[in-house]
Amino acid sequence: MFTESMTKILEAQAIELPSWAFGNSGTRFKVFTTPGTPRNPFEKIEDAATVNEYTGLAPSVALHIPWDKVDDFQALKIHAENLGVNLGTINSNTFQDDQYRFGSLTHVDKKVRQAAIDHHFECIDVMDKTGSQDLKIWLADGSNYPGQVNIRARQDRLHESLQAIYERLGDNQRMVLEYKFFEPAFYHTDVPDWGTAYVQVQALGDKASVCLDTGHHAPGTNIEFIVAQLLRLRRLGSFDFNSRFYADDDLIVGAADPFQLFRIIFEVYRNGGFDEDSTVAFMLDQCHNIEDKIPGQIRSVLNVQEMTAKVLLADLAGLESAEVSGDVLGANGILMDAYNTDVRPALADWREARGLPREPFDAYRASGRLEKIAKERVGGQQMGWGA
Repeated sequence: MFTESMTKILEAQAIELPSWAFGNSGTRFKVFTTPGTPRNPFEKIEDAATVNEYTGLAPSVALHIPWDKVDDFQALKIHAENLGVNLGTINSNTFQDDQYRFGSLTHVDKKVRQAAIDHHFECIDVMDKTGSQDLKIWLADGSNYPGQVNIRARQDRLHESLQAIYERLGDNQRMVLEYKFFEPAFYHTDVPDWGTAYVQVQALGDKASVCLDTGHHAPGTNIEFIVAQLLRLRRLGSFDFNSRFYADDDLIVGAADPFQLFRIIFEVYRNGGFDEDSTVAFMLDQCHNIEDKIPGQIRSVLNVQEMTAKVLLADLAGLESAEVSGDVLGANGILMDAYNTDVRPALADWREARGLPREPFDAYRASGRLEKIAKERVGGQQMGWGA
């Protein structure tokens, strides 16, 4: 089923895991604890490495500072490498300290803005120690009521703050700016959409790009159009894959709308996002609330792989020909044929040929690993969202 060129893309596929996916998490109402939850960043890395062991799809782990702060990042890096994974994106956090109640990089008080900038300098120092390439910035900055803030002035202050951080980046490092439609600010958010993120990174330079979180859009948004546009502008830096039904629900990718995931990945493929020289990074961003952590991540990366395999079956030449001839239904039929193809048996064969379990999700659940870590990790304080 898969040609040599398709297999090459599948072989190269890498989906970074978020360390926070393995900790306890929940909603504003309740954080649930689960057996076997990591008690420190080293155990988070172990769980992420387990996902890679079963799937071969997740060779790196993103860290969140200060949630994943350790005394010796070199030791954490060696620990990861010994388990067959690398430390990836470093995510900043300017949304939990009391001083950021009214904003961080956009705050009206220069001292607060400098504190937020200094935190990002600390994150870059961590990047230097871990060898990480990307600094990802997501801001909770915004307002709840009309008249509360000067929206334009906050954009000016955001640029100034980002410029200071950008100038601190090393030659092989880059900044990816994430946007979010709303929450926790409910009237306006300082980086609410791809256009705002694009305007801000474009003003900085070539080492700044946009991070697209698939759950951070209003219902009905054509996310695949945004993907195509950012690829056209050469400013799509990374993906955060998750899924949502109503808002940012942090669900397993593809849970709400598998066809949307297919359409998004199709635009990545058609517009060069899988090319050898592409710098687009792919990552999950999920905080599992009631799901088991490791199986949840396994299911997610497999969903991305499955949709990628379907997309690779799309006849691009046929689509171009149909467009030129105005064959609307023919073009749609080509795409739907690819989407409706069951690639799971072929992927199972593909995995087996590479020494991986045919069905990684089932293999992990049957392995007893979850019960093992539940017994081993008794005592100490479990890590969680915001720990």
